[in-house]
Amino acid sequence: MAAAARFALLLLVTVGTALAALPDLGYPGWQCDASLYQKSKKVPTSAHSVRFSDIKVIGALGDSLTAANGAGAPKGDPLAVILQYRGLAFQCGGDSSLDEHVTVANVLKKFSPNLMGYSTGIGSANVWEVSKLNQAVPGAEAVDTITQARALVQIIQSHKEIDYKNDWKLVNIFIGANDMCAYCNDGENGAHSKAQWKQNVITAVQILKDNLPRTIVSMTGMFDMRMLRQIDHDKYFCDGLHTFECPCEKNKAFTNDLVSAACHRYMDAQLEIQNSGIFDTTDDFTFVVQPFFNGITIPPLKPDGDVNLDWFAPDCFHFSKLGHANVAKHLWNNIVQPVGSKNTVVNLSDPTIPLNCPDTSCPFFRTTKNSLDCSKYMTA
Repeated sequence: MAAAARFALLLLVTVGTALAALPDLGYPGWQCDASLYQKSKKVPTSAHSVRFSDIKVIGALGDSLTAANGAGAPKGDPLAVILQYRGLAFQCGGDSSLDEHVTVANVLKKFSPNLMGYSTGIGSANVWEVSKLNQAVPGAEAVDTITQARALVQIIQSHKEIDYKNDWKLVNIFIGANDMCAYCNDGENGAHSKAQWKQNVITAVQILKDNLPRTIVSMTGMFDMRMLRQIDHDKYFCDGLHTFECPCEKNKAFTNDLVSAACHRYMDAQLEIQNSGIFDTTDDFTFVVQPFFNGITIPPLKPDGDVNLDWFAPDCFHFSKLGHANVAKHLWNNIVQPVGSKNTVVNLSDPTIPLNCPDTSCPFFRTTKNSLDCSKYMTA
């Protein structure tokens, strides 16, 4: 065996062993009402009548949290945080199954077994065999989702197994952490202002709307980043590492109240985009915010009150395998809740919160319109 092949085999065995040893969350045997697994008799023409079994394609835009940097990193190995464990990513990862690991893609596979686009394994956005339609790039800010959106469009339109005009697609977006890590430099007067951030998101989503008919965009709500300061408190390695990963988090002049206010400006921008209706002007496209992160100010805690570091990669910033699974659970639960009644805060420390099923009385991906009156969109 050649030296390169032996090294690759050793790396795979080492990574596989480390992943198996990390805590995780799955739902063996999870089942919903049998009616929820049925596709629409005819492919829906309205984004507000899309059953979960109608979704054929899944993709994602974002930063290192969506690329799942460090998700499978062994405890005490911060160097492994540079690895992108895309198969574990909470929005678009497809490693294993829902029995072992929760992701939005793994839940969707229960309804749509031939779902395509989810990531598997470890690698960057330009490695198709790994990333598939997860185009998230570590370090990305909202402005970078514009480039990612163009790349996603190009891949979907050119892929021979995707009928981009007729297949229903779910595109997940999570962005804002890196913008906030630079926000203290220019505040509301520069490139990371609420107005500019909002415009960058609108530009990226408009590219999807202009080029990908039959698409639902689900945007995970921004989180309050003052929570990070509780996670790395008295953890000297993480505290020092965050100086490089997120300079504004270590800027004492950028107080907790200022951090929180800035994050809430981004949250407000997301809801303004959703509620403006600019992405509900045609029936084959919609945009929905999933706001469960918005009101969370306390990190996941252990019963003794200490921060539960099992949720985090060794840098105390990115999500671990367990963190991705838990975030995915809360995101999915938001997805099946009607707009206007979605949780805006959840208890990250409560492991008993279940993974919920869609509502049989409105079995669709919940949107602004079917949340107001689902009866208008009922189909066979």
